[in-house]
Amino acid sequence: MKGYQIILLISFILVAAFGYGLKFLNLRHLRKYGDIVPEEFKDYIDAQLLKKTRDYTLEQSRFGFIESIFENILVLAFFFGGLLNMYNSWIESFNMPFVLSGVVFFLALSYANTIISIPFDLYGIFRIENKYGFNKMTWKLWISDFMKSIILSTIFIGIMTSGALYLMKASPDFWWLFVWLFFLLFSIFMMYISPYVIEPLFNKFTPIEDEEIEGSIRDLMKKAGIKISRVFKIDASKRSAHTNAYFTGIGKVKRIVLYDTLLKKMERSEILSVLAHEAGHWKKKHVLKMLIVVEAMSLIGVYISFMMIKSGILLRIFNIQNDTVFANLLILGFAGGIVSFPLTPIFSYFSRRHEREADRFAAEMTENREAMATSLIKLSKDNLSNLHPHPLYAGFYYSHPPVVQRIREIRGRP
Repeated sequence: MKGYQIILLISFILVAAFGYGLKFLNLRHLRKYGDIVPEEFKDYIDAQLLKKTRDYTLEQSRFGFIESIFENILVLAFFFGGLLNMYNSWIESFNMPFVLSGVVFFLALSYANTIISIPFDLYGIFRIENKYGFNKMTWKLWISDFMKSIILSTIFIGIMTSGALYLMKASPDFWWLFVWLFFLLFSIFMMYISPYVIEPLFNKFTPIEDEEIEGSIRDLMKKAGIKISRVFKIDASKRSAHTNAYFTGIGKVKRIVLYDTLLKKMERSEILSVLAHEAGHWKKKHVLKMLIVVEAMSLIGVYISFMMIKSGILLRIFNIQNDTVFANLLILGFAGGIVSFPLTPIFSYFSRRHEREADRFAAEMTENREAMATSLIKLSKDNLSNLHPHPLYAGFYYSHPPVVQRIREIRGRP
């Protein structure tokens, strides 16, 4: 089995190296063209702000390199350095019931990962985001968010792990189907309750005060054939200066949520353009289409996992002494990340195609292409978005077309 382990090790290193190579190309491209103001941004960005944008992207990327390398070293040590075998044997030594043992196995790993991530999270928020004027979060708020996140992750991991393991024990031959169905139903359930239970734990939702804007939004959604229950704003400014807006909820009735930062920085026509774009995703059923594709692939993946666990090959490859489902699942997650990596540009391509469809829908519905263009310009300016991504990097990773290209397409220019 040593040969299979070497193949997995080499594959993991190649995937990581390929990703680093693309990021290096992207940074080199930014250094070369980062001081050039695109024609579309000349009335909005000066040389000083463009330099700030370039520096922000460069600093984020460098920090991301360091964090990624650190995480990959830990992954290599855990899977190929014998730590997984030691950890698995340690959990087994407590002789807990099957389901409880699995919950403890995955919760402990989740806590360890969270603790390891704390220094990187703090540096990113209180050093980088603060340096470039985005961070508004206090230490008290960060601690509050952290504790809430820990509690929520404990609840969700506990529910999902215990439910899946119970099904595996109850139906040894068909658990793959029941576990897939359980996760699907749980995901849909979370889509329903999240706007009412989870999101309000972190942000305050209040009706927007501007009745004229709310009326315009309702008229726009009515024109699009979308029924909305409420239009809210959230106090995003207490954490960050970044701007955004989104739809939430599932089914026939949606809620529209606007960042308070967005309301302050955009004109009414621009806000309507942003929401018209989001409406385009719903009308074109992009969320449903992606959900079907992801769930179909998940079903295949769960069945392959069932066959792999049944064969026992994974534990032999990594020399795991105690035969546990938990170690199998962890190895499958590791291997799945390697195998699914080539699918990244495919999903990115279809996501970009959906974004273009939503842009066209918004342009037809609002009949105001210029407002769409300026809303993107302001979003990019306010968020210090990279205006010069390398084509290969954007093609592989970007879920949206590069913003300059997107603005040109909205304005009908080549």
